[in-house]
Amino acid sequence: MSKRTLAILACLGATTIYGLNHTIAKGVMPTYIKPFGFIMVRLLGASFLFWTCSFFMPKQKIERQDWGRMFVCALTGMGINMLTFFKGLELSTPINSAVLITLVPILVVVMSAIFIKEKITLQKSLGIGLGLVGALFLILYGAELRQDAPNIPLGNILFIINAISFGIYLIVIKKLLEKYHMFTLLKWLFTIGLVICFPITISEFREIEWSAIPVDGISAVVFVIIGTTFLTYLFNVYGLSQLKASTVSAFSYAQPLIGILFAVVTGKDDLSTVKVAGTALVILGLYLATKKPKIKSQV
Repeated sequence: MSKRTLAILACLGATTIYGLNHTIAKGVMPTYIKPFGFIMVRLLGASFLFWTCSFFMPKQKIERQDWGRMFVCALTGMGINMLTFFKGLELSTPINSAVLITLVPILVVVMSAIFIKEKITLQKSLGIGLGLVGALFLILYGAELRQDAPNIPLGNILFIINAISFGIYLIVIKKLLEKYHMFTLLKWLFTIGLVICFPITISEFREIEWSAIPVDGISAVVFVIIGTTFLTYLFNVYGLSQLKASTVSAFSYAQPLIGILFAVVTGKDDLSTVKVAGTALVILGLYLATKKPKIKSQV
């Protein structure tokens, strides 16, 4: 099996886990663990796993000039990204989170044009516009009364910030992957992320009453640490080592389908006209924004 095929499978694995996570993590918050406390759990657990694995990997030293880029990666990928997603998930719904995360490919296209001067065609511009309209549709008209979703519009806005942050992370880390082993990067990125998030997360982390969490809640926590954090970041980084950032981000397409299907099947969410319309606009926008234009044959 080629490295490219493995990279594609890794990205599919990551987006599948993300799709399930929208509902699984929602089931634990905020009854047993508040969102910022959950981030501390994720960072501690993943840092331990990556450092443990790194002892069996090639030893590398991060060059001095790369620490600035490392900090930006940790801030966007392990800080803002995680904090806004889990807080958004507490305030909004699993389906909204699954839909809005698919803005990442659109944002990567935009940021690629800004940072690496990639040309944006009319087709891509149309796709970007439709995707943003779909997102705004969910934010402005998706308000609904749910006991477990106290502020859906604000939660949806946090999902947008999450998508922007993750898009920046995908672009910035690509350069580092050309120099360092993925375990070397991830052990340091999660350590830096832990330091960045510590002042924000420590209070809610201390409030966790582990003895009060039922078995299915503990299972969800383990899934988030090993699956949603350790494996997804590992899979995405491996994917980035073999594929373009825009290609990796395009796998977010599958998240609404996986997230919505799982949420509906488990009875954690339901479909509405607003969600269907917003989803359709976002996915159509994604398709147009990332579809390769046909090359005209010369006669």
